[in-house]
Order: sequence, then C-alpha cells, then structure tokens
Amino acid sequence: MFAMRRDRLVHQLRGEGVDGALISDPVNVSYLTGFSGDTTCLIVSPARTIVVSDGRFTDQLAEECPGLEAVIRPPVQPLGAAAAAAINKLALTSLGFESGHLTVADFESLRGLTPSVDWRPGQDRVERQRMIKDAGEIEQIRQAIRYAEKAFAMFRAMLRPDDTEKELADRLEYYVRQAGAKAAAFPSIVAVGHRAALPHAPPTDKRVHDAPLLLVDWGANGPFYKSDLTRVLLTHNNSPFPYSGTIQGARELAPKIKELYETVLRAQLHAIATVRPGIMAKEVDAAARTVITDAGYGEYFTHSVGHGIGMKIHEAPIMRANTDMVLEAGMVVTVEPGIYLPGFTGVRIEDDVLVTPEGCEVLTSVPKTIDAAIQIF
Repeated sequence: MFAMRRDRLVHQLRGEGVDGALISDPVNVSYLTGFSGDTTCLIVSPARTIVVSDGRFTDQLAEECPGLEAVIRPPVQPLGAAAAAAINKLALTSLGFESGHLTVADFESLRGLTPSVDWRPGQDRVERQRMIKDAGEIEQIRQAIRYAEKAFAMFRAMLRPDDTEKELADRLEYYVRQAGAKAAAFPSIVAVGHRAALPHAPPTDKRVHDAPLLLVDWGANGPFYKSDLTRVLLTHNNSPFPYSGTIQGARELAPKIKELYETVLRAQLHAIATVRPGIMAKEVDAAARTVITDAGYGEYFTHSVGHGIGMKIHEAPIMRANTDMVLEAGMVVTVEPGIYLPGFTGVRIEDDVLVTPEGCEVLTSVPKTIDAAIQIF
C-alpha cells in the first residue's frame, strides 16, 4: 500500500519534470511509509526511496517500514544536513519540496548544501493523494469515530450540573483515551451558554447549571486517522420547552434556543443531502447557508460548512463558498453549520460524511434530534 502511494507520487513528479521530492511534513512521511515517529524526512525518486532519521527510531523503522532504505544520522548531525548528504549521493538534478511545510531557514540551508540541485516548490503533491481515502483509511476513520462516540456516551452518563467547562473538557479527553484512542484529535471544546457563541471557545470555570445549553466539539485520534463531531446538549431542568426553573428569562429563552437548534439541524441535513461525487464543495456550503439565511441568521454563520478529515483534523477539501473543489468518491468531510449569536449562545451540529460512488454515507451516529439533545441529570 505504501509503495503504491510512493509510486503515484513518482508518476506525478515525472509529469512535472522533476527527478524526485523531499517530504518533510511528518504526516506525509507517515502516509507514504507507515512510520509513526517524528524528526524524520523522506526522499522519493524513481530509483530509490530513502528515509532519513536518527538512532531513536532505528528499531521502529525496521518494524513499521520493513524493506525501506534508511539513513540513520549521528546525534551531532542535523536532519537537514543528513538529508542533503543523501540527496547529493543520489545525484538528482531537480527536487520537489513541500513549500507549505519547510521553513525558509531550513530551505536556505538545504539549498546551500546541495548546489547542483534545482529545487521545485509544491504545496499539495501528497495532500492531493490524501484527499481520496482507500478502504483501509476509511476503516481507520470509522474506528476513530467509534472511540469518540463511546467517549461521548461516558461523558453524558457522568455529566453533572455543577461541572465546569474545564473539568468536562479534561474528562472528555480522558474518556476518549479510555475508549481506546491514542489521544483526543484536538483540544476538546466544551462551552456553556453564551460561550457557545465562540466557535472555538477555550474552556473556563463556567458551570453547566449557569445556562440551558452546552456545546461539545470533540474527536478521537486513532493510530493515524481522526474523527470530529459536535453536539449541543439542552441541560436545564431536564426539559427545555418551556423552562420552569430559576434562570432569569428562561421562559423567553426556550423558544429561541429551540428555533436555533432546529434551524441548524435543518441546514445540516439539507447540506448532507447534497453530498455526492461531482458536486462542488461550495454547493454543499450554499445548501446549509441558504437555510440559515432564509431563517434570518445568515450573518451569524461565520465559517465554512466543513472540511476534509483524515490524518489531520483539517485537510482538503475545504467546504467553503469560494472554492471550485469538486467532491469525489472516497473523500471524507465534516458537515458542520452553525449559528452564533454574540452574548446569547451558539449552536453547531457536526458529522463526518463519506462521499460514496452513489452519494454519501454519514459515518457518525450520535443522535441529534432535539429530543436526543435533552440531557437528563
């Protein structure tokens, strides 16, 4: 599998008239080799592929990448210098590099150490491959979703009104690991009340009982692949419509929250229904945005409708209004419209969706009806 990926890259490089490529992004190194370590780069050419690493990873490389040629640099030699020495031995005249990852300082150093090489920048040579997932990758994403969903079930079972955002975010990440994941896919977002109007709200000491709504955005990281979900919980007095508790203005808040929730859910379902091979990503964005705009909240939907997901939590394709990216079977994307009313609250609902040859499959299964959102304490 990894050899096939490298072969596809070599074919692409030939089309560009480039002899080979230096891969420095650790995610792309993993994608092309199966190596799970760090501080390592890869030189890919038609004749040879060489991984350049250090002594910490000698045994790991042999275990994870059997048969792959490795150069193990001594502790006193920087990675760039070791890569340059290997490149010079290959006698390559032109070499692609990842201009979106390699720093200017590292590039200048490499260029100085390889005077005979014509360096050719490129931002997405490997990323274009990564957009289309094979069956093994899709299964790994499914597994990451299972970890996340199991963790969320534990989270809801243990949720209490006096829990703080910070306590809950920490606890959720523990549940993700307890469910079997390597780690959380990103720092979990747990936002109470008006803080849910911040799409990436950092957790604070605000408590669940301080407001009738709790937004939770979380994901799990498997060995290589990730998941990403968002759900909103309605937490006040077990039944939010209408509220009968002590929060000031609760009776007036309940219809508004219900309206926001139902609008976002309707927008998300409409957008998911458009996902299929051949459709432009911006049309999926437009499908959700139209529903929210028609409901009077267009200016409060402040981000794109979604993004690709895989080895990174955000990767191509980006599902925004100004892209001409066309969806293809094998892509996995999030669909996550939201409405954010500053000082009041925010609602976002997010699922991971596989583009199939016939249309799409929603991979995530956490219930999202408004009844399912009611949290019983």
